[in-house]
Amino acid sequence: MSLTKDFNSIKNELVKISHQLYENPELGDEEYESMKLLVDYLRSYDFEVETGIVDRPTAFKAEFTGEKPGPTVAYLAEYDALPGIGHGCGHNLIATMAVGAGVVLRKHVQEIGGKVIVLGTPAEETSGAKVPMSEQGTFNDIDVAMMVHPADISSESGAMLAMDAIQFSFTGKASHAAASPEEGINALDGVIQLFNGVNALREHVPSDIRIHGIISEGGQAANIVPEKAVAQFYVRANKREVLDEVVKKVENIAHGAAAMTGAAVDITNFELSYDNMITNKALSETFTKNLKIHSQQPVYTAVKPSGSADMGNVSHVVPAIHPYVGLNEPGLVFHTKEFADKTITEDGEAAIAEGVLALAQTGYDVMTDRKLLTTIKTEFDNK
Repeated sequence: MSLTKDFNSIKNELVKISHQLYENPELGDEEYESMKLLVDYLRSYDFEVETGIVDRPTAFKAEFTGEKPGPTVAYLAEYDALPGIGHGCGHNLIATMAVGAGVVLRKHVQEIGGKVIVLGTPAEETSGAKVPMSEQGTFNDIDVAMMVHPADISSESGAMLAMDAIQFSFTGKASHAAASPEEGINALDGVIQLFNGVNALREHVPSDIRIHGIISEGGQAANIVPEKAVAQFYVRANKREVLDEVVKKVENIAHGAAAMTGAAVDITNFELSYDNMITNKALSETFTKNLKIHSQQPVYTAVKPSGSADMGNVSHVVPAIHPYVGLNEPGLVFHTKEFADKTITEDGEAAIAEGVLALAQTGYDVMTDRKLLTTIKTEFDNK
């Protein structure tokens, strides 16, 4: 078996895909051309493709089934870009590595048995499609789910924070702020008291909690008592159950702010909620071993969690990993034009090779080593 030979036969195709995605960035749930590029490529290698799954027009499921029964391995592709920046989070590489690993492993599925699936998962940066996929059974018949994210350096799959995106809409009563202020109810005062309350709460929550927000609407003119004011917050924690308790406290603060000011408050989610990432250690160790074989860069231990992703939701329903492959530039910052530009350099091409080969080899190991798969599933069940 030579996965390297298989990769080399499609290397130029994959580099072209990455560059095309870079040159034509599309925002979340608008990735129509990106999806078509990936789907057409997978169909050219005999994958059966269904688009528009979980009621998301740019989501897809592509699968190739061997003639013999066996485990099902899924690779997850992200391909949404950032406004004004493009692929500053490297999703052009994520998508390329996922489809590349799928095609490489597909070449061996006929021999070893099983099924390889590539899932197209839109809008990770906003309301990630992995959330409804996790809730609606997309992963029910999948044994393991994997994706690789580019970063400044390579590191193991680790934890990510659970996150809720909460909107607080305060409604008051407009009035002339100078002539008849007593007739008004200031919705902006409700928002300001919400911020004050949240700031007081920070002293009494665990150190991993992150609460950060903005005032997205604060009134129309200084001489009009604001009738409507809106704040949006992200609340994050290491674990979902802890996050749920903190969110209750923040919501209580909002209700208190409304009572103090006489305004009414409506609390909603402005984006889907993400669960914390639970890395499957056995699967992660297998991937790390394979990445070290195919990479010249060091692979560091998992970094302390600071962000959130919808891959966390996946990890609660199926054994999953979300490791990082380095772009050979320590200190390179996510969500910048510099990061996007780095993805189409020689280092970006090297990352494609490393990611595809490590993903494909790990998938092969899962499919052929039943003891490994049992270990992975036992760990998942215990957690």
